[in-house]
Amino acid sequence: MKPAERMAIARQQPQELSPAERVKSFAEVVADLDEQTARLEAERCLQCKKPTCREGCPIHNEIPKFIALLREGRMEEAYWAIREQSSLPAVCSRVCPHEFQCEGHCVRAKKGEAVAIGMLERHIVDWMVAKGKDLTTPCALPNGKKVAIVGSGPAGMTVAYHLAHLGYDCTIFESLPVLGGMLSVGIPAYRLPREIVKAEFDALKNCGVRIVNNLRIGQDKTLEQLRAEGFAAVFLSPGAHRSRKLGIEGEDLSGVSHGVDYLREVNLGREIDLGRRVVVVGGGNVAIDVARTALRRGSDQVFILYRRTKAEMPAAKAEIHHLEEEGVKMEFLAAPVKINGENGRVKEIECLRMRLGECDASGRCRPVVIEGSNFMIEADAIIAAISQDVDLEASVGQEVATSRWGTYTVDEETLQTSVPWIFAGGDAVLGPQTAAKAVYQGKLAAESIHRFIEGRDLKEGRMPPGAVS
Repeated sequence: MKPAERMAIARQQPQELSPAERVKSFAEVVADLDEQTARLEAERCLQCKKPTCREGCPIHNEIPKFIALLREGRMEEAYWAIREQSSLPAVCSRVCPHEFQCEGHCVRAKKGEAVAIGMLERHIVDWMVAKGKDLTTPCALPNGKKVAIVGSGPAGMTVAYHLAHLGYDCTIFESLPVLGGMLSVGIPAYRLPREIVKAEFDALKNCGVRIVNNLRIGQDKTLEQLRAEGFAAVFLSPGAHRSRKLGIEGEDLSGVSHGVDYLREVNLGREIDLGRRVVVVGGGNVAIDVARTALRRGSDQVFILYRRTKAEMPAAKAEIHHLEEEGVKMEFLAAPVKINGENGRVKEIECLRMRLGECDASGRCRPVVIEGSNFMIEADAIIAAISQDVDLEASVGQEVATSRWGTYTVDEETLQTSVPWIFAGGDAVLGPQTAAKAVYQGKLAAESIHRFIEGRDLKEGRMPPGAVS
């Protein structure tokens, strides 16, 4: 069997197991991925002189370098090669959509299967954890200067990581009772074990980073108050935690909820009974996370409703594969138009059939309604998972410029907002995006904040965003 085939098998979950058992099996298979298989897969890397995989990685990870070290058996050096660019390798190796990023740019993908870059990165990180290796680096002596970080997601964690290593006294303010932002309340634990998030925060705490939970900046404390308390700069990374509504009749009925809200409640340990029949509207990773979570919480008939075809789904292919394997039904080329209820509770969702019309420059085709094609799907619960918006409450009282998409407007190179001492990044600037893109922006912002506090030019000598040295 070819190494690539063995890696593909390691990604899969046995069909004969229950959903809960599949989760355990998947975690065990990946954790037990033998070193020989990993090295054989690493041998497939062509070590390109101009690695397109690195260009496809938002963090510009040193991919050929860590793969070369892995196949030589120099695992610790491979880990630190990843750590040169990524502050959260354990997280990114698990939740990043590699097929759209590094693996999607791998030259081998042009005529076959891409090198399993994400799995190799995860293998290196898991090896370090299994061997009890220290994942932290020495922190600088305190310089007496304070920085406030709003939000403990990947962007906020990355800013804290880099600034703490420069000697700054960093405090993260998190409105939730848990750490990690969307990593902890937006991604199910079967995809991202909470021990991984905790380990990353333990490393931050070892560098003196302080974390304050259950405090909403903009409500419990303002940015101006933080400034008065001696914080020289603030980084805003509140994430995109506000679910976008469908905007159709019946959305206020009991039994109708929204993807991010549902995942947050479940991940905070609250019991939610959706009933047997659940319809999830959307085609992204959040929709799939909702559907697979609903199965694990006892619903046995779960449907995905998506207005385009399977080929256009923005979710990762591996997630779609697992969704189908677990028995979730998918209704393509269908869009909801009305939710009907009985005694104030949802009973069914009315939909229209669609066809794909003209395509835009990106190749994505616009769905067009087929008149008179109405049909119904019975449902005990309906969850809309079409997109999320940013909560801008943190900046109340400050004239921080925002875009027409409801995100913070920043300088692309420095991530400085219209208020000089306030910086922003992650979903708060990009809208709902990947952890890797948030990590990259956190690194940019940390350098800018460092320069700002030192009174240096924020742009001098820096490469433009997205450039690879």
